[in-house]
Parts: sequence; structure tokens; C-alpha cells
Amino acid sequence: MAVFTPVSDDQARAFLNAYELGTFRSLHPIAEGVENTNYRLETEGAVHVLTLFEARTDAASLPFCLGLTDHLAGRAFPAPRPVRNRDGDWVGTLNGRPAAVIEWLSGAWLRDPSPTEVEAAGAMLARLHLQADGFAVERANPVGPVIWRALADRCQSAATGEDRAILDGVEDTLSRLGDPWTDDLPRGPIHADYFPDNVLFEDGAVSGVIDFYFGCTDLLVYDLAIALSAWGFDGAGTPIPGAVEAFRRGYEAVRPLTPPEAAALPRLGEAAAIRFTLTRLHDRIFHDPTKLVTPKDPGAFFRRAAWWRETA
Repeated sequence: MAVFTPVSDDQARAFLNAYELGTFRSLHPIAEGVENTNYRLETEGAVHVLTLFEARTDAASLPFCLGLTDHLAGRAFPAPRPVRNRDGDWVGTLNGRPAAVIEWLSGAWLRDPSPTEVEAAGAMLARLHLQADGFAVERANPVGPVIWRALADRCQSAATGEDRAILDGVEDTLSRLGDPWTDDLPRGPIHADYFPDNVLFEDGAVSGVIDFYFGCTDLLVYDLAIALSAWGFDGAGTPIPGAVEAFRRGYEAVRPLTPPEAAALPRLGEAAAIRFTLTRLHDRIFHDPTKLVTPKDPGAFFRRAAWWRETA
């Protein structure tokens, strides 16, 4: 269960005094997620998500993340609107954590999406890139190459066994890749965590895109590379036949890649695989057993890096 900071009903009621959301009804923890604490919040006549932002989410980034979802929702994109309190703010404080109330979107994420659903997810990511245009706030990538280097250096002190073998492979890849961001490619707001569990479906169509807290300003094709790495492989890191092609087909039906973007995609795909390998490796090596979250397998993403390398 991804609830790091417990909230009682009375604490929620006190927090909601700053909002015009009607009478408090109930609060239920949401088990999924690994970064922040989320509750399903029911008030009179409405359902929202109450999110408490934990250590990995920098409070200074929230105007970008919440502002981007508000911008997208204003353009009829299915992103959840944040709710302003009576002072006009999106973010308050609850139990020592920055906290926000977010619109609840209907639907559920798909554990085994069909090729048609994968294609629809690709088209929705392209819509996100197009409809985010004009959002003026910028945020540097919070998990870019400088952070990769810091994570790898920290892991060096404690990696053993399988973790050491993965880290050695990561180091070789980082040395060979150099700086993957050398090209002058289209940039803009990106999701940067467009995994299946952040895309909701209802009646066969995408009904919501959530969890923009890694969102930043970066290469659009890097966002596509992350998404292809997420949707195109199973939990063990094995390619799902036709999935990469379906997602990319959906994406390019809405926003065709430029030739330089297409040429850079394999390199950025390998970079995306290394990014998630390193964060998962770090989380597994330095896992706090008191946290009720099971670290994810870094090897599954390291295997994706080899696939991207072979497509170059």
C-alpha cells in the first residue's frame, strides 16, 4: 500500500475547511503508486483525490505539475484539474506534507491492453504534446543525466550480486551514450512517466491521464521513448509483439516525428531505459523496510536498454 503519511478523518475534515467542497463523507487510501500518498476523498456530491506529496516530489515543482494539468484540462484534454482553496492556492499543508485536492477521473488502468488500446494511448500522448503547447511555466527534468550520475555514484557504495552486475552494465552504457541531449529537437512540457498505470480507460477509450509529478520541460521524443519503453514490454522486460509499433503508430497519426526525432529515438530509448534502471536500482539497494512498498526490478528496464541498442 502506497500510503506513507496516514490521515485520519478528523484531520481531513480540518484540512477541507479551507475548501468549498461540501460536507466530508469518507476517506479511503489508494493502494497503488510508489511516490506520494493518495486517498479517495468523498464529499457531499463529489469525489476527489487527496494527495500528500512525499520527499521525492519537490514542493517547488508543484506549480508546474498542477499548472500543466490545469492547462491541459482547460483544452479538453482528460487531465485532472487541481482544486483551489479559498485563498486561491492549489497546495496546502497536511500532517507536515504539501497536499492538494485533485479532480477524480473515472476509468481504470489496463494490465493487458489490446493493440487498439495501446494505439489509443499513443495517440493521447501526442495530443498531450500538442495541447500542452503554450504552457509558459518551465521545469528542468528532475531525473535527467546529472541525477543519473549521482544515483550511480551512490549505488557504487552498496551494490552487490545482481545489483552490482546491473550497475556495471549501466556504467558501460553511460560511458558509451555520453550526452543523449545533443540534438536540437522539439521541446515542450512532457509527462515523463507515461506508464500504463497512469493512463485510465473507460469503454475502450482513454478517459484520463494522471500523475504528472515527474512532468518537466524536455524533448518531446524523449517522452515518447519513455512511453514506448513502458508500453512495449512486459513486466520482465521482454518485448510484447507489436506493442511498440502500435503505440508509435497511434502517436504519429496525431503528431508525426521529424526525421531528426526518428533518428534520435533509439538513443533516447536506451537513455530512458537507463533512467528507470537507475531509479529502481537505487530504490532496491536503499529500500526502507518500514515503507509498505515493494521495490521494482531494475533488471526489467536494463533489458530494455539492450533492445533499444539493437534497433539503432
